[in-house]
Amino acid sequence: QVQLVGSGGGLVQAGGSLRLSCVVSRSDFTINTMGWYRQAPGKQREFVASITRDGNTNYQDSVKGRFTISRDNAKNTMYLQMNSLKPEDTAVYYCNGRRYDGYGYWGQGTQVTVSS
Repeated sequence: QVQLVGSGGGLVQAGGSLRLSCVVSRSDFTINTMGWYRQAPGKQREFVASITRDGNTNYQDSVKGRFTISRDNAKNTMYLQMNSLKPEDTAVYYCNGRRYDGYGYWGQGTQVTVSS
């Protein structure tokens, strides 16, 4: 059973930075796209960023230029570098891994809180 474990959240002041990590419990070459989603209180979960196995990235417009997604396939790890954080970035961040057949795995979530 593949498990995703996200970490790196915390409390930071507006303008600060955090780096999230997501470790996949074992190599799974059927996972193509990995990504980050977030859910703020009272809101639906939303897409933040994604990266394919060969490095193609995609971002939500509100985080472009501030967040950078990356992955190290050899270490089964994905990262989200978040700079210039804003209070509206406050949410629980979930990592996701999607197989070529469309099946998705979810991590347990890590809280990011940005104070103004």
